[in-house]
Amino acid sequence: METIKRDPYASLRVPEFKYFLVIRFAVIFALSMQFAVIEWKVYELTNDPLSLGFIGLAEIIPSFSLALFAGNIVDKREKRGILLKCLAAYFVISTSLFLLTWDRAVAGIDKQHVVLLVYLMVFCGGIVRAFVAPATFTMLSLVVPREALTNGITWSTSAWQVGGIMGPALGGLCIFWMGVHWTMLLVVGILLLPFLSLLQIKPKPVHYKETGESVAQRLSAGLKFVWKTKVVLNAMTLDMFAVLFGGSVAILTIYAKDILHVGPQGYGLMRAAPAVGACLTMLILAYRPLVNKPGIKLLAAVFGFGIAMIVFGVSTWFPLSLLALFMSGMLDGISVNIRQTILQMKTPDDMRGRVSSVSSMFIGSSNELGAFESGLAAKLLGTVRSVVFGGCVTLGVVITTYIISPAMRNLDLHPDKKD
Repeated sequence: METIKRDPYASLRVPEFKYFLVIRFAVIFALSMQFAVIEWKVYELTNDPLSLGFIGLAEIIPSFSLALFAGNIVDKREKRGILLKCLAAYFVISTSLFLLTWDRAVAGIDKQHVVLLVYLMVFCGGIVRAFVAPATFTMLSLVVPREALTNGITWSTSAWQVGGIMGPALGGLCIFWMGVHWTMLLVVGILLLPFLSLLQIKPKPVHYKETGESVAQRLSAGLKFVWKTKVVLNAMTLDMFAVLFGGSVAILTIYAKDILHVGPQGYGLMRAAPAVGACLTMLILAYRPLVNKPGIKLLAAVFGFGIAMIVFGVSTWFPLSLLALFMSGMLDGISVNIRQTILQMKTPDDMRGRVSSVSSMFIGSSNELGAFESGLAAKLLGTVRSVVFGGCVTLGVVITTYIISPAMRNLDLHPDKKD
């Protein structure tokens, strides 16, 4: 047992987990690449920072509204079948976006209506995402043995983190190399990979047991669990506010075009810099899991993330901007890894879908709301001031959490210890 725990490749020896990693990486890689392309196209059509914020808002409205309902459905039904339907829907949505970003396909349609149609497709993607998040979270514990779960969490969150940052990085570079609409066609092709990989995983058992609870009771069970499990609540809250105010991904387009003057190629490099940092984090955490004082390490990582964002915000020297983004990727990778480990280790099997949905409301929603906040703040305060303000808020949230949360300060994820 002890040998398995220390094996950095324990979960990778499980064949179905390898296919799961391909799904985990490829889905977020394709969708985040798509998001970057959409941001570039919308800003190109509108030249308005607030229009970038509306992209995030269009996705978060359905995702947030349907989260609890989706989590309940995922807990009650077979997860592989749900994911197959979701991937098919993503394929249709991405194909539609390819057509909307192709000038020949939208000839005769004015720019305003093209932008509105893009928002509509993003809205549809938000509906699908409400089901994808809990289904993927639950699938992990079904393809990895319990003794290798901590290691599987490290590889899974690392794949998600790297894919989520490498996708838009490649998106920015491909815009430079081949143009917007052909980059979107590449996204459509990439989405075939997770679909084929999912077919290699067998259907999984459903752990849900009918208890006679009303619909309202089932939907609220995840919220009640998170509220009672303070360390889970603290981790979600900390990450939510850090992402909501500290991120600046949504306005990298403005930095590339108007502040650093590096164009699409520099935009791609800025997107790639956090990916390099996240890759380094993945390699380190595979060998040195963060089980000792993870709460303190989570607080330190988010604090460092806030500092990196402030440095990026004020920098007018491209190499320094890249370094700040590199550090933000490393530190965000640590934060995501610890939070996912807390969720997987503390959540009962029959509630994984609902608890994951609550997490998506906290964390996933904050990404899109953060995009809206970034666009709105850039409009009201100016781009540089908005990034610095967000970084300062992040620091304040970390300090407050450290002071008021002894559960986070004393957290230990060793399997033989309790919080």
